[in-house]
Amino acid sequence: MTSQSQGIHQLLQAEKRAKDKLEEAKKRKAKRLRQAKEEAMAEIDQYRMQRDQEFRQKHAKIMGSQSNISEEIEAQTLEKIEELNGSYNKSMESVINQLLSIVCDVKPEIHANYRIAN
Repeated sequence: MTSQSQGIHQLLQAEKRAKDKLEEAKKRKAKRLRQAKEEAMAEIDQYRMQRDQEFRQKHAKIMGSQSNISEEIEAQTLEKIEELNGSYNKSMESVINQLLSIVCDVKPEIHANYRIAN
């Protein structure tokens, strides 16, 4: 009987050691999973920051070029306005004189389609 109880006792001890090893393996696995999750989150954060920085650089580049374009358009508009004002000032007097001469110098003539009725 003692050999049977000793055998049962050995089996119980072996079962306890196996159970302890399983618990230890589960703890190591859980620890590895937590660590992997933390590393993945850190990598995701780093990638997100990198992409955000690239986006901000591209956005600044595009918006900067748009402001340059608007500045160029503004400069061209001012130049065209100055050119038109100069043309206006140069030809204003001659145009007014032509209009006045056409309006004031009336030449009375009989129209070609006018028929004298008898």
